[in-house]
This record gives sequence, structure tokens and C-alpha cells, in this order.
Amino acid sequence: MTLVLLHGLGAHGAIWPAVEWDGPCVTPDLPGHGSAAPLPRYTFGGLAARIAESLDPDEPVAILGHSLGGVVALALASGWFGIKVTSVVALGVKVSWSPEELARAASLAARPARVFATREEAEAWAGKLAGLPSGAVVEVSGGWRAAVDPLAFGVGRPDLPGLLAAARCPVTMAVGEGDGMSTVEQLRVLVPSPVVLAGVGHNAHVEEPGVVSVLLEYLR
Repeated sequence: MTLVLLHGLGAHGAIWPAVEWDGPCVTPDLPGHGSAAPLPRYTFGGLAARIAESLDPDEPVAILGHSLGGVVALALASGWFGIKVTSVVALGVKVSWSPEELARAASLAARPARVFATREEAEAWAGKLAGLPSGAVVEVSGGWRAAVDPLAFGVGRPDLPGLLAAARCPVTMAVGEGDGMSTVEQLRVLVPSPVVLAGVGHNAHVEEPGVVSVLLEYLR
């Protein structure tokens, strides 16, 4: 069985730590992130469809997705995209969106990519977009920019109750106890017993890579 690790908004596949898994492990870049081609329009279904194209429809997969990657994992769990998903762990998925948060995301999506004179400046900006110390960048005419399509920030608010209801496999929702973007209380509105990871925040897999091994046990 193949393990698929899906990163969050603004990040890239290489952000995942090395893991022990009895089978293949893939860490694709989501569309418009890292080295992956952008989409003309970003929807959760569109993201899931592109990831599904890179997977073998005859090979069962288990998926651990973080934040946006967790939503994409839930979409794939529906079976709508022709992939045999056996189990999903969705980590740090944002549950509650205010009108102001959605407006800020739409505003960011409407702006052109910022180009910086130095790689270091671009890495710092890319990290800020992903909530990380630094992020992936690409060299462009005039300098460097974050390796993420700004349009991806306009993907919107996911229908989490609908996605959970549509899932055809076991789903585990997990959250860092210090995650300010997706709190334990908010998650419990969706699922009665989420996995709560002590001592970590939103990017739990980066702050403490060992938590990934804990989460993989829910996929085996």
C-alpha cells in the first residue's frame, strides 16, 4: 500500500520528514506549489483530481494530509476521483472561517506574485505564506519569488461536514493542541474524538517530526 503525504497551502512536498512505512511513500507538490504546474482555477475537487492523476488507480493508498492537504485527502476519500483510499488522517484542517479571513485570502489571491531581489528575502516571504521559518522559491526574471501560485489562496472554505459524510474509508482528524488556526474545540464540533497532539501548533509535522509516526499508526 502506498503512503501519500499531502502538504498544506503555501508549502511543498519536501516539507515532510522521512518516515518508516511498509511500502512506497510519495510526497507530491499540490498544483501551483513547488514544481507542480498551476491550475487555471483552484477548487478542492480540482486539486484532488490533479493528485489522483499522479496515482495508480489499482494501488490502494493511505493519505496523511496537512491543512489544505487534509481537505484534498478528504476529497480523495470520497472515491469520486477513482483512487482506492483505505484510510485518511487530516491534520490541522481549518474548521472555522470568518468573513474577514476569507476576504484576506481572496485579496492575497488577487495580487501578483511578489518578486524579491535576493533568494533569502523570497524564502522568508514564502515561509510567511506557509506559516514556516522559510519556504520554497523559484528564480524568475528580476529576482526570486515564492514557489506558490497566489491564486491558490483563493480556494475558499471547504464543506467539511459534506466531505466527512462522503468519505468511504476511516478518517481520523488530528490537531496540535496549540494550533490557533484549527482549535481542538472547533474540531470537536465535527468529530467527537479528534487526535490531539501535545506541545505542537499548526505545523505539527515540522515543529516535531516525530508526531508523523504517531499519526501513521491510524493509517495502518
